[in-house]
Order: sequence, then structure tokens, then C-alpha cells
Amino acid sequence: MVDFAWKEDSRQWIEAGGRRLEARCFGPPPGERPTIILLHEGLGCVDMWREFPLGLVERTGCGVLAYSRAGYGRSDPCELPRPQDYMTVEAEQTLPRILDAAGIQQCILFGHSDGATIAAIYAGCRQDFRVRGLILMAPHFFIEDVSVDAISEARTEYQTGDLRARLAKYHSHVDCAFYGWNDAWLNPEFQEWNVADVIDYWRVPSLVIQGRNDAYGSLAQIREIETRSYAPVDVEVFPDCGHSPHVEKRQQTIRAVAEFVARLERIETTAVAI
Repeated sequence: MVDFAWKEDSRQWIEAGGRRLEARCFGPPPGERPTIILLHEGLGCVDMWREFPLGLVERTGCGVLAYSRAGYGRSDPCELPRPQDYMTVEAEQTLPRILDAAGIQQCILFGHSDGATIAAIYAGCRQDFRVRGLILMAPHFFIEDVSVDAISEARTEYQTGDLRARLAKYHSHVDCAFYGWNDAWLNPEFQEWNVADVIDYWRVPSLVIQGRNDAYGSLAQIREIETRSYAPVDVEVFPDCGHSPHVEKRQQTIRAVAEFVARLERIETTAVAI
């Protein structure tokens, strides 16, 4: 059993599903301010957020909790191959344990790529009143040819280029991290994958962020949200930006997040006043 305590900017551990997952906390603890939960991309981890969490704390005043899923960063490895519904499994089984273990009281789920999809699934499959809003950066709800092409190119770069060496700086189990993601997406059975119906069940506001030049997904993913969500949706599409707005357009991304958080807090204040 791993006891979790909110300690700013120090590596800690959360036990979920029998695995030890690394986590880092930034800013005020739960109970003092809402917490932004960072859910990383398909090849990401805690350390790959770099200075972004500190920027969020500075501009929003919220606490930030980032964790590495099994197989990523310094977390325990996962079993391979991953199931085709691995993002749904993560949303339904692991994420609620993370929120419980960290003592989260009010939060905003902020996911990037696979992490955005996990956040979207969680909001659509569970009525968790702790979750006050969603921030989805480059989310995926269905397969596109552009996604498959980019992921195939990543496989070539991993096997013949320097991508493996670069990722090994961040992941203790680098082959687990890469192939757990890459093999799942390139599996022919995955080509019918579609979780867009979760959007129909959102009951919290969302902020959706995407780079116009994202090699891993088109604006069709964003249009799906705008068409299907019954809850309010704000959209930020950054020109001259690819798959990682928090890196390529860091200040613009933080500003958009800060404005979204401020709007959520105004809504909460108004609701309490009524």
C-alpha cells in the first residue's frame, strides 16, 4: 500500500490496480483550490510536461496533479499487448482510483491526445460531481487516416532513428511505453474504434484545444464535439501549431486555460448565489 501526501514538486507514488504509478503535485492541495489533473499523451509521462504545470499554477491559482500511466515514465510496467479498449479501461478503472487516492475534491480533467480521450470517456461514463470541467487538447474519438499515417511514421522512427533513445530518457520501460501505444493503434482490429458517443453524456463545460497542423488528427474530431455536446464548448484552434499546443503555443495555451478556469469559477459563484 502506498500512502499519498500532497507534496509540491516532488516525485511521489500512487497505487492503482496493483501497480505503483509516479505522480507530481504542484500548487495548493485539494481543499484549498480546485485541482487540474494532467493526463499525458500516448508517449508522454509526468516529466514530459516539463514546466507547463508550474505555468498553470501561476495563471490559474489551482493545484495541479500529473501522473504517469502504467508503462510510462517511472511507473510500473503494464502487460502487452494492450487491449483495444485500453483508454476506456484507463478511464473506468484507474482514473477514479487516482482521484480517490489523491483526495481530490473538485477538479478539472486536462488531457492531451490519448489523455484527452481518457478524460472525455471518464466524463461521459461516470457522474462524478468532483469533475467541474474538461480541457481536451488534441483529443481522438475515432480513427482517421492521418492518425494511422503519423503513427506508422513514428514506428519507423523508433525502430530506425533516434526516437527510442530520446524516449528512453523519460521512460524506465521504453519499449512498453512505445509498443503499448503503437501496436494498439496500428492493430487492424482498432480501425473500427469509435468512442464519440461519450460526448453525448457530458454535463460539464469543456475547452477544446488543437493545432491546425496536427499530424495526428484533423479538425473533424473538434467538429464531432461541437455537434454532439449538450454542455458548453469553447474551442481554440492555433495556427502554425502541431500536436502539442502546450509546447508549441505555451503562453496561448496557458492563457486559454486560465480564461476557461475563470469562467468556470464565475459559473460556480453564480450558482451558489442563486
